[in-house]
Amino acid sequence: MVEQAIPRIVQVGEITVGGGEPLVFIMGPCVIEYEALTLDIARYLRELTVKCQIPLIFKASFDKANRSSGDSFRGLGMKKGLEILSKVKLETGLPLITDVHQLDQVGPTAQVVDIVQIPALLSRQTDLLTAVAQTGKPVHLKKGQFMAPWDIQNALRKLTTTGNRQILLGERGTCFGYNNLVVDMRSLAIMRGLGYPVVFDATHAVQLPAGAGKASAGQREFVAPLSRAAVAVGIDAIFWEVHPDPEKARCDGPNSLPLYQLEGLIDQLKKIDSLIKLK
Repeated sequence: MVEQAIPRIVQVGEITVGGGEPLVFIMGPCVIEYEALTLDIARYLRELTVKCQIPLIFKASFDKANRSSGDSFRGLGMKKGLEILSKVKLETGLPLITDVHQLDQVGPTAQVVDIVQIPALLSRQTDLLTAVAQTGKPVHLKKGQFMAPWDIQNALRKLTTTGNRQILLGERGTCFGYNNLVVDMRSLAIMRGLGYPVVFDATHAVQLPAGAGKASAGQREFVAPLSRAAVAVGIDAIFWEVHPDPEKARCDGPNSLPLYQLEGLIDQLKKIDSLIKLK
């Protein structure tokens, strides 16, 4: 009964998420490292949308406040980061998603992006959730690694009490012992049963938090099988962090996908999604 639920539609520009529509792809680098690289990745992804015929939302963070170490690279900051994201949108036409960590970031960010994202570790921050929902923008609410799938309902209510129901629910794994996450595929069906589109964050799901001591480690080799499994469950969108050279990425490289691997995996997921949704 839960698996057969068709979630409401969330409209992101010209892209429709949910309602049994084809799988949406959310992709981009973990963090904005510098302008030229971000634009190069966005151009590549724009070409991929045409070649693979997929709906795609571009993702990049201007600030990664949740880092293992205070010495880790966080990004270029909100002002410069939003300037670069504006250039991405102007040049490629791709809709944008980025995350916010504090209240003073909400207003300026909502003026630039199409979806505002709540990081998993901040999914219980009432004031932040309320402020994001009150912008009227679609919201991507990531389930905390410390939460059971049904517990996302409490955070969801904080958003809907503002009247905003343009909400995506994100799954990125659950804490499983030290420095490890596990994905319970049942959670995707449970969360989708709440009536909202579900996003599977496949690259963060294979992260090993603080697994490298002062940084997170990751198991990139499991992104593809977990992505295929999640699409087979019947999700609405897949979330990947991608990079031309993950080994040199300044954030989340060990769990990011290299650009050259995307096309083949996209083709596989489209076939699974088409079969599941009978389209």
